[in-house]
This record gives sequence, structure tokens and C-alpha cells, in this order.
Amino acid sequence: MTTSLNRTETTRSGLRLPGDEGPVGVESAINRWEGRLFGGLVLAAFLLYGIGSAFAERPVGLALVLANSIAVFTVGAIGYRLLQNHHRRAGVTYLVARATEAVLLAGGILLVTRTDVAIAADTGYLLGMAVLSVGSLPFWLVVGRGPWLSKTFAYWGIAGYAVLAVGALIELTTGLGVTLIAAIPGGLFEVAVGAHLLQRGFRTASVEAAI
Repeated sequence: MTTSLNRTETTRSGLRLPGDEGPVGVESAINRWEGRLFGGLVLAAFLLYGIGSAFAERPVGLALVLANSIAVFTVGAIGYRLLQNHHRRAGVTYLVARATEAVLLAGGILLVTRTDVAIAADTGYLLGMAVLSVGSLPFWLVVGRGPWLSKTFAYWGIAGYAVLAVGALIELTTGLGVTLIAAIPGGLFEVAVGAHLLQRGFRTASVEAAI
């Protein structure tokens, strides 16, 4: 998402981006428990896909991979609900990115187990990470301007996903195995923000005003 200085305007809550639907500081439609579910599912995805992909040839492994896809899609749906009244475009982008990630991760594993296409899982994973990373950038940028989470978390997420996107694209185009290293900042972010949201959920405008 790109903006130009002559198209941004300063509001009480900060800079507005093209696609803003309303003031960033207004109450979100999301409930506190949904923020906690968002955090819990972000954390669960590590185990679901990690263990599932390791045992993909077994029914339990496939079940875990499919459960991961359901989890990441649900994360996208909650993210969309969070932003739907504030920046619908960023919310839709995040939902589409998470849905695409879900399809690519599960599809790659299923192709390996059903067709013996050995590189399908790796390609699906790399494409999934690239799409997720690019689609997450506008989401966390908008979150960083709102009352829902600290700017430190949001900008950490932007930096982490930007590095992951570059790493995944490099590996896809050159074959260099850099994605594992590139995933470290974003992976640490997801652990930290997942644990934080699991405990507290997203803040609301009224909660922020009282802090």
C-alpha cells in the first residue's frame, strides 16, 4: 500500500490512508474474546502446521494441516472484522491473504501425499508466506494507527513480514534457502503478539482512553 503526502490528511488519531472508512478511534465491531481467539489461533498455527506437515503421510498429519488452514482463515476473518468500519480495503486484503495462505499450505501438502510431487509442499509454503506477508503489511499499518494494539507490536509486525516476503520471493526465484532465516523476525512477532492477544485481546477506543 502506497500513499503520497498530498493525499494524506492529519486527524485526531493520526494520518489517514486511502480506503479509510471512518475515524480510527471509533469503537470496533470486534469483541474482546475475538481478539483473544485471534492470538490463540496465531500461536496454534505453529504447532498445527509444524506437526501436521511432519506427519503429512498419516491421517492425523493431514487433519492437523487442514486444522491449520481453518485456523489461519479464522484469523483473517477476525482481522477483517477488526478493520471493517475503519479501513475496509486493508481488512479485505488481510482476509484474502489469509484465505490464500490456507489454500496454498493445505494444497501443497495434499499434492505431495496424493501425487508424489515432491516440491509441491515447499512451493505451496513459500507462496503462502509471500502472500501472507504482503497482505499483512497494510493490516498491521492500520492497526498501528488505531487504539487496538501498541505501535511497537504493529511496526514489529510490518518489519517482520516485509523481511519474510523478501526471503520467500528470493527462494522462489533463485532457489536459495533463505526463508527459514527470513522468517525469524516475523515468527518471533507472531509468538509475542499471539501471547499478548491471547491474554488481553485487542484494546477498544474506550479502554485506550482510560489507560
